[in-house]
Amino acid sequence: MKLILAVFVFSFSILNAQNAKVADLKVQGNKKLKSSFVKRVSRVEAGVVLDSSMIEEDIKLLKRLPSIAHAYYQVFPADKANTYNVYYNIEENFTIIPSANVYTTNDDEFAYRFGLYEFNLLGQNMTFGGFYQKDIYNSIGLNFRAPYLFSRNLGLAINYQDLTTQEPVFFNNTTADYKYNNESYEVLGLYQFNFNHRVELGINYFTEDYEYKFGATDPNIPQDLRVKKLLYKFIYEYNNIDYYYQYLSGFRSQFNGQYVTSRDEALPEFLIGWNDFSYFLRVGTKGNWASRLRLGIATNNDSPFAPFSVDNNLNIRGVGNTIDRGTGVIVLNTEYRHTLYEKNWFVLQSNAFIDAGSWRNPGGDFGDFGDSQNFRVYPGIGLRFIHKKIFNAIFRIDYGYGITPDATQGFVFGIGQYF
Repeated sequence: MKLILAVFVFSFSILNAQNAKVADLKVQGNKKLKSSFVKRVSRVEAGVVLDSSMIEEDIKLLKRLPSIAHAYYQVFPADKANTYNVYYNIEENFTIIPSANVYTTNDDEFAYRFGLYEFNLLGQNMTFGGFYQKDIYNSIGLNFRAPYLFSRNLGLAINYQDLTTQEPVFFNNTTADYKYNNESYEVLGLYQFNFNHRVELGINYFTEDYEYKFGATDPNIPQDLRVKKLLYKFIYEYNNIDYYYQYLSGFRSQFNGQYVTSRDEALPEFLIGWNDFSYFLRVGTKGNWASRLRLGIATNNDSPFAPFSVDNNLNIRGVGNTIDRGTGVIVLNTEYRHTLYEKNWFVLQSNAFIDAGSWRNPGGDFGDFGDSQNFRVYPGIGLRFIHKKIFNAIFRIDYGYGITPDATQGFVFGIGQYF
């Protein structure tokens, strides 16, 4: 009722007051999140013309922030004629959050990643945290991200990881397993042009280390390889997603382009780029249809160390841990989410999905995408246990079952929606 009254008062005031001005922007309901931060990222401020579209844009931006569960506004006349006070009402998220990803397959494969992150450091909507991963070997990572560190448009991200896994390498219709280590240091500049458009630009210095463990061998494939590399990264995102607690609606497109240099012919330099197209649609009052299409291409080096992988936690639920590699990728993830039960802060959501994708073989051609050996389809079902007042507090369980030749099946556990 308060919101309806506020909208009525606002609409009536606009009709009767040409060139109305904002007397002040006031922030209510926030505790940890600083009011100064909300005002810094908002376009509405004292002295500007009262504009409902500008206010709505601010509210959409606030609802995207990890620190905010929900936001709405109210407008009331101020003491001075033809001026109005704008109130932004904030419902905060709890933002010190553990992260978890666990998966299994019918090959008795088991791996997990646990982390802890603060998404509202110092009340400024900065993210800081790290993770520990066990996937045969131990791995760690640390991440800092402050999109509004310098202004409402300009920020910074710094990342470190020491990632070690057992990776299959494919060549001559055979497979070998290598211990793979990637230690990297990354710095990114973050710039937001406006509400819908943002870019990231930066550099990543990393070392790749491959150590042969078992499987096939070939005199042309090194058994030990250590290479230092530089990666130049560019990300562009168009985001027009609107959030209402667990429900999303709208469209997002994110392009990720990278140029990787190398001093070793076994791991040559290459270009890689991919685009994720995501679409979300509200279905009735309890349904949400979500889809993601990934199109990716890389320099077509005939190398067993191709950049795109087929993996449980990246693209196809139930398929296993890095079961194939390629220099091109087409993946579609589509699912229907339905709220089964909701009361106060708790939501139980069901999920039915289809994950499907195909890859171009290293050194192959675009006809590889239509090759049945490269095509995988995994339908499945899952559940989501959601806390509405804790950021990203979505515990998911998915079970994927392959229906294409030589398919596997398995569970994928994690925190947050799969996409």
